[in-house]
Amino acid sequence: MPEPGAFGAQYHRRLREIFRFLVPSGLSVLEVGCARGDLLAALDPAIGVGVDFSAEMLRQARERHPGLSFVEADAHDLSVLDKRFDVVVLSDLLNDVWDVQRVLEQVNSVCRPQARVITNVYSHLWKGTLAAAASLGLARPKLEQNWLTVEDLRNLCSLAGFEHVSHTQEVLLPVPLPGARFAANRCLVKLWPFKHFALTNVIVTRLAGPKAKPNPTVSVIVPARNEAGNIPRLIKEVPEMGGGTEIVFVEGHSRDDTYAVIEREIASHRGRQCSVYRQTGVGKGDAVRLGFEKAHGDILMILDADLTVDPEDLRRFFDAIESGKGEFINGVRLVYPMEEEAMRFFNLLGNKFFSWAFSWLLGQPIKDTLCGTKVLWRTDYQRIAANRAYFGDFDPFGDFDLLFGAAKLNLKIVEIPIRYGARRYGTTNIQRWRHGWLLLRMVVFAARRIKFV
Repeated sequence: MPEPGAFGAQYHRRLREIFRFLVPSGLSVLEVGCARGDLLAALDPAIGVGVDFSAEMLRQARERHPGLSFVEADAHDLSVLDKRFDVVVLSDLLNDVWDVQRVLEQVNSVCRPQARVITNVYSHLWKGTLAAAASLGLARPKLEQNWLTVEDLRNLCSLAGFEHVSHTQEVLLPVPLPGARFAANRCLVKLWPFKHFALTNVIVTRLAGPKAKPNPTVSVIVPARNEAGNIPRLIKEVPEMGGGTEIVFVEGHSRDDTYAVIEREIASHRGRQCSVYRQTGVGKGDAVRLGFEKAHGDILMILDADLTVDPEDLRRFFDAIESGKGEFINGVRLVYPMEEEAMRFFNLLGNKFFSWAFSWLLGQPIKDTLCGTKVLWRTDYQRIAANRAYFGDFDPFGDFDLLFGAAKLNLKIVEIPIRYGARRYGTTNIQRWRHGWLLLRMVVFAARRIKFV
């Protein structure tokens, strides 16, 4: 017979893999209910603090992980802590505690404004299986459990001042069968109907309510290739927002006189804060990165130079991110009726397919993946850029580099419907079939790097 806890050992090994994916290394991390500290240590925190009520568990934790700090305390009272943290981990804790709302309120008090709280709780479907495993010595006996549904936990988090970011079902086969375990726990558990039989639910939340920097400045990045006829209107109509708005043009190897027109319009609008740069690389993604590098604002916005999105709509994006309603604001062209010729039929079908695919991949609703209007905080973009090696330089459009990066960092994605108009000047730079094939490749790429991990 396997040694006691062998069933649980496989489960906790998989949990460490999941949490390492969700938590970037080098952050300040608190784990409440840390036991021997193995999960906390696996996250490679810059500052790691574990809390548990068991003195014996903490003694073992200090021996195993001398570089971490451990505090004896009850999860219902975290007043002994004098720090605030980037990430708080509650792994298999809320099933055991007396008052879940009280524990979550205590966690709220030790979170930094941009913190993420990552929780996992057992699924009620496994109640009988876990009891049987414990009786056979395959898992350690447990206290009387709170069998929380995901809806229960969302409600309790809301009452304690948190809002939902994402939810996944994890661990289908917590037994030592290497090949089968890999297929079940990395692949099958992500698919219907198998995901409904997962052992645990993993929920990411953040603090609710405004967290904005007072009166933030704004940079509007405008990639422009063969858009000379749109530049005068664009400079005139981009609104002033927050503590000041700059427009950063990045001209990309135009065949018309786009660069000269931008220079002329900047010179004739000296009351506006504008700059222009020539792109040395290729593709919209490269242009956006150059614009972000040159921008000075607290909030970074992308506005396509074709003006199919009304610049005045940027005010709504500003309000959504400045108020704290979201951390990555994505435009949606597929809600309101479009002008004739605004989007060709096959482009529309492709957008709808990719919206479904990427919503499934990223775990947050993404109705329109290729709308060029996207908004995020500079500090979050810097984190995405620092983490870019995880995905590599794969995206000529720039949209997916940002979407994947935002999802990997558990940013709250919010979408804003906009009216999508037809071009008044020039022709689209999108090549429907070649770029559609690239998008399919990105779906496969994202599945490997985000979903089946």
